[in-house]
Amino acid sequence: MADRIGKEYDYIVVGAGTAGCVAAERLSRDGRHSVLVLEAGGLDNWIWFHIPVGYLFAIGNPRADWMFRTEAEAGLNGRSLAYPRGKVIGGSSAINAMIAMRGQAADYDGWRDLGLTGWGWQDVMPVFRDIEDHFLGAGEFHGTGGGFRVEPPRVSWKILQAVADAAEQMGIPKVGDFNTGNNEGSGYFHVNQRRGRRWSAARGFLKPALKRQNLHLETHVLTDRIAFDGHRADTLHCVQGGNAFAVRARAEIVLCAGAIGSVQILQRSGIGGASRLRELGIDVVADLPGVGGNLQDHLQQRAIYRVSGAPTLNTMYRSMFRRGMMGVEYALKRTGPLTMAPSQLGIFTCSRPGIDRPNIQFHVQPLSLDKFGDPLHDFPAITVSACNLRPTSRGQVALRSRDINDKPIIAPAYLSTEEDRTVAADAIRVTRRLMSQSALKPFEPNEYLPGPLVSNDDLDLAKAAGDIGTTIFHPVGTAKMGVKTDGLAVVDERLRVIGLSGLRIADASVMPSIVSGNTNTPTAMIGAKGAAMILADGLR
Repeated sequence: MADRIGKEYDYIVVGAGTAGCVAAERLSRDGRHSVLVLEAGGLDNWIWFHIPVGYLFAIGNPRADWMFRTEAEAGLNGRSLAYPRGKVIGGSSAINAMIAMRGQAADYDGWRDLGLTGWGWQDVMPVFRDIEDHFLGAGEFHGTGGGFRVEPPRVSWKILQAVADAAEQMGIPKVGDFNTGNNEGSGYFHVNQRRGRRWSAARGFLKPALKRQNLHLETHVLTDRIAFDGHRADTLHCVQGGNAFAVRARAEIVLCAGAIGSVQILQRSGIGGASRLRELGIDVVADLPGVGGNLQDHLQQRAIYRVSGAPTLNTMYRSMFRRGMMGVEYALKRTGPLTMAPSQLGIFTCSRPGIDRPNIQFHVQPLSLDKFGDPLHDFPAITVSACNLRPTSRGQVALRSRDINDKPIIAPAYLSTEEDRTVAADAIRVTRRLMSQSALKPFEPNEYLPGPLVSNDDLDLAKAAGDIGTTIFHPVGTAKMGVKTDGLAVVDERLRVIGLSGLRIADASVMPSIVSGNTNTPTAMIGAKGAAMILADGLR
């Protein structure tokens, strides 16, 4: 970066994760604007970033993961969780589940109804279509030619088909597409892959765009803080390889560092709750108490069932011969278990009667392990994880100190509301009902977690949820988009940081409420929509 110290760019994008890759591609597309992308991680030059099953090796590996942890969580009976975030271009899209999921139409209409003009389902649908290259072809719900390739899974499991049959016996219909606005049903997740290879945001958006003369990428750059000329953001102070430098934006700085990273940069820059900033010895630039608050995440109850009579990855992976054959199949055909997303089968349903739209999501996996980074169990089993799609618990992200290398405080406050504890208990009951259906009887499912000693009593199930609950890696909301009267709002409906100019946030942190499904595709949409707003406003 030495040759660029002091150099100016029209736009500087901080973070080459999902949103940053998309935003950078859009901002540089017409060639009129110079764009610099600053990424704190490295390049995706490791094989396990590209073979889909590589998430097993990437999560919990400091080469690929920032290795964050939550604080001890009361709702999880005092446990602290690993909190994976991608440490590479493509961000978490380089290590995630690859699931292409938008959520429900009502999620976005709910944002619109908060007064956020332009964020309803019909407003965001064209953006979703524009960013994808979908195997179903162009039509009402899908598009082609975009950067995110979407394909069906390239491996099937007999036991997962039986789980889908069991769901149908419970009255949950089988569906072929979860992305039409109402995702109720069971089916196989569509995935961000191209011919059996992971298709991250870096591969789909950033790398092709780097051929442009007006787009530049710098990796291993830690962004310390934003400097202001009055109330206008114009300079970034950064560190690369132990060397400090500054770079200036002529037009705008766009934070795309995610629900964790964007908060750290904002707070180090003097943007956040004034009292907390002063405690850390940081001069207050903008008193926005919502910075770092409103943290939402999907907590899953990872129920595990031993099975028999059907292969699972547990038993296949323990055989040297079968591992070898998996490798051969992948090398020759780009099919088989090495193409496997962490979760293959999805089920969206209601935790109890009387709920107007699905509020729990199952991720069903033909494998089991104690936690990501640990070895697979040495017995055949499947994981049937149910998460509350719209939790009411709200946590926070905060600086631990001003030190750029200090990891942040992450306190999600899981299961801190009675409603969330009720949904968690009900979700375990639904799981047990699902696994007791006749379609699964040939496979003799036997509950391993939470275990047969846990009764169906509310208190027992709520405690069990705290024992087996873990993050599904969907932190959002920590720089909330809101109207002027919202005391927790950090950005307005055009993603401009309130009270400042020259600074926007375009990543998952701006979601006012979490979407009812996996969050990577909505984050890409926010990056694209944010870039369009920036370009439109720049022409006024």
